[in-house]
Amino acid sequence: MLTTETAPNLNIIKRIEIVTAECAFGMNAFKDMFIAISNVVGGRSETVQKAMRDSRKTVLYELKREAYLVGANAVVGVDLDYVEMGSAASNMVMLVASGTAVVIDHAQ
Repeated sequence: MLTTETAPNLNIIKRIEIVTAECAFGMNAFKDMFIAISNVVGGRSETVQKAMRDSRKTVLYELKREAYLVGANAVVGVDLDYVEMGSAASNMVMLVASGTAVVIDHAQ
C-alpha cells in the first residue's frame, strides 16, 4: 500500500480499478470517552487516539481485502478521509479509504 502512484522499483503491470473501504463510528461514543477520561494531557486523549488508530487499521485492512478480491496484489494512491454525518443529536464519523488496485511485478 502506497499513498503515491509510483515509487522506485515499482513495476505496475496492470491497473484494475478504484477500491474503497469504510469504517463508521458514533461521535457520541467519543463524547462519552471525553467525559470519562482522566488521562488528558495537553488536550490529547490516549483513549480517543487509540479509537482513531484502530479505525484506521480496520479501514486499511478492509482496503487490502477489497483489492485482493479484485485480483490485485497492491494498492497505490491511498487516501484517507474523515466524513462527519448525521444531525447534532446523532453524529457519526466515517473514515473512508480509497486507492487504485494494481498488480505489481515482484520479479525485479
